[in-house]
Amino acid sequence: MNTAGEGRTITGRMISAQSPPGGERRDPDELAKPVRNWRAFLLFRKANANRGPLDRWLLLVTLLLVGLGIVMIYSASAIRAQERFGDPTFFLKKQLMCAFLGLLAMAWALGRDLKTFQRLTPILFLASLLLLMLVLVPHIGIRINGARRWLRFFDLSFQPAELAKLATILFLASYFARRQDRLDDFLDGFLPPLCLTALMAVLIILQPNFGTACILLFVAGVMFFVGGARINHLLSTAAVALPVLLFLIMRSSHGRTRLLALLDPSRVSAKATYQLDQSFYALGPGGLFGRGLGDSMQKLFFLPEPHTDFIFAIVGEEMGFVGAMLVVLLFGALLWRGTRAAVRAGDPYASYLGMGITSLIVGQAVLNMGVVSGLLPTTGVPLPFVSFGGSSLTLMLFGVGILLNISARAIPREPDSVRPRYPVSDREVPYFRVAARE
Repeated sequence: MNTAGEGRTITGRMISAQSPPGGERRDPDELAKPVRNWRAFLLFRKANANRGPLDRWLLLVTLLLVGLGIVMIYSASAIRAQERFGDPTFFLKKQLMCAFLGLLAMAWALGRDLKTFQRLTPILFLASLLLLMLVLVPHIGIRINGARRWLRFFDLSFQPAELAKLATILFLASYFARRQDRLDDFLDGFLPPLCLTALMAVLIILQPNFGTACILLFVAGVMFFVGGARINHLLSTAAVALPVLLFLIMRSSHGRTRLLALLDPSRVSAKATYQLDQSFYALGPGGLFGRGLGDSMQKLFFLPEPHTDFIFAIVGEEMGFVGAMLVVLLFGALLWRGTRAAVRAGDPYASYLGMGITSLIVGQAVLNMGVVSGLLPTTGVPLPFVSFGGSSLTLMLFGVGILLNISARAIPREPDSVRPRYPVSDREVPYFRVAARE
């Protein structure tokens, strides 16, 4: 045992084991506990047990996106709903019901202790695996547009891949918080969560649903990075995974056609590029301020799925470049507030969970807008909060409820002049993701 006057080196920094003047003496071994992850960006004191105010800006941005989505869904779907169901408000009423359920889920998540989600993680993860297997079974999973992605319960359809994304985030956050000191070990720390994440992605690819699988792998990569995984482990995994994913896409006629439609349209039929062409015809005439709300031409049975995956094209046509940039700025604000809540969370589990949910929402939004603008291959990924879809909206609002919960427990930032200049506990010792390697 070291004496109180001895010092220990943590990641290249000497920290004295002697207690601060007038403070309690601490065990030097406790102060010198090496941890390798991103928590250098966290504040250097424990989180208060009492909940603070939730992030009102994050809540406001979310409600604005939901409100914009409801308006645009009615504008994009009213004529189709009248033609198919004899009710122009058919899709609007379904979206309002899902928004109500999602807001209830958000309120429930906001009021729960974070340990509740840790206890629910194994159940949600196993349930997601089971549902993803069931959706592949003929006569159980519903096939639409060549993909088997939905389960139907009575008159409600449910997309298990949406639950799988959230369950994977909860699992990785819990795993990294409990075993962050083992992530340096490839077999014991890095490989187990990687295999379980890959299993979830493979089941989604088999539907096929390459867009959702890519989002899942992107979010997992972000969480592995902030969790403290070695860079060489991440790069070697990506070097193996990307060629395999490309091979699977090219082996699938569904995925190969969509990829070639983007890279070399001359090698595919006009039908394969039709949806993207109609999206361009919507975005182009929109100009700076748009045709006007409700005045879209492409929604008149020209653009397929104008109220779901390609609703951003209708936003651009009716509200112009200004409206499209408003949507981009709202997701940018959500990225800012979500990352801020994660960084100030005060404990590893909340931080990893916040980063995972934020990267899911923003990453999916970037993918959707990239598809609509012709920068990425066409894929069936909805625009969060805006596109029509009950599974996506409900679970995204549930995720925002967890983010608001994390923001309410955040540590308020103090000026540098009043921060302690000595470590008070192992939680307050700043430790860096890139640590000294022996």
